[in-house]
Amino acid sequence: MLIANDLLTQAIEETKHLNTNEIFLVRDLFKGYEWNRISRSDRLLLGTLFLNYVHTSETHLEPIEKTSSGQQKYKVRANC
Repeated sequence: MLIANDLLTQAIEETKHLNTNEIFLVRDLFKGYEWNRISRSDRLLLGTLFLNYVHTSETHLEPIEKTSSGQQKYKVRANC
């Protein structure tokens, strides 16, 4: 099983395939069966690491509102 930093790298790579103005959750960056195989604690850690990456890096992503279940939504900005 991959560790959280490997999962973060994989998620960041996958964001390169998103379209401008697309809204997504971190779990959308993984195939369903891959996401389900990640332990809950690692998924929570991944969410924290991804949000920190978005806040601290020059990226084309921005956090927007959270879902009713508390998952952070992100949007791909037009200016990369």
